[in-house]
Amino acid sequence: MKLSCGLVPGPEIVEQARLAESLGYARVWTFDSPALYGDLFIALARVGENTERIGLGTAVLVPSTRNVLTAASAIASIEQLAPGRLEVAVGTGFTARALFGKRPLSWKTTGTWISQLRGLLRGEQVEVEGQLTQMIHPAKCAPPRPIETPILVAANGPKGLEVARKIGDGIMCINTPQPGFGHCALLAYGTVMDEGESFDTARVFEAIAPGIAVAYHGTWQAAGEAVDALPGGKAWREEIEAVPEAARHLAVHQGHMVELSELDRRHISPALGTMTFSGTRDTLRARIAELESQGMSELVWTPCGPDIERELHAMAQVLQS
Repeated sequence: MKLSCGLVPGPEIVEQARLAESLGYARVWTFDSPALYGDLFIALARVGENTERIGLGTAVLVPSTRNVLTAASAIASIEQLAPGRLEVAVGTGFTARALFGKRPLSWKTTGTWISQLRGLLRGEQVEVEGQLTQMIHPAKCAPPRPIETPILVAANGPKGLEVARKIGDGIMCINTPQPGFGHCALLAYGTVMDEGESFDTARVFEAIAPGIAVAYHGTWQAAGEAVDALPGGKAWREEIEAVPEAARHLAVHQGHMVELSELDRRHISPALGTMTFSGTRDTLRARIAELESQGMSELVWTPCGPDIERELHAMAQVLQS
């Protein structure tokens, strides 16, 4: 099993990636949410230029954030800069869509975009928006086609899994591995806890709180009042729904996976730490072994909070012990 990490595409990613490389991480995956983070391809280029061997990845590329030919050209640029180090995961979008006030894309749309992307990277003429287009880059501007960048499909439900089986080189999922794939990358967020720490411990709470907040954000986004079932969820929802409707989607996702908004801090509960990938080194070692037995081939450790470096060190130690 490979250990990789998920990092925010921002000013600190180069130093964090250099640390991850020194600790033996296999790949740096970074996020595609333009209302929240910097551009992921710029971040990957910076990492590629400032590291020697660590893999690069998009987790996940969202079709509606860029034209498919623009994405193909960006992939080609990374392949030219860091040959053979890139993998691309593609999904229907969560915050990347929500922060435009939109729902996730359909799997039909996403599958079509992935197929177009594959065709372009092979050097084929592909119909996009009713017209033929193609990568016709001169030799000095892109690697020769075909460009064989692996494409994973980020999916958990039946429609996404069907797309992954038909056109993916593997799958990326959250919480639970999906069987039947040669390559199954699993995103996990939480903290490696020291003996005597609990979810109420200040350090632990700050490390896991942005991840806990995502449960409130996602539940409300998908099912509205269902968020009331979470501790403090009703008060959280009432405060969100007091925001004018036109801007409400912006208030929901403030600080997503980076820091708590003041609204989130007023309501979320450390008791939901049980939903995160958190525990002592021995506990996490056992959980990783179980996930591997269920089909996980790559753990994408996605720390959040104020001390990413501590979490990168700690998870590397979990697997090295």
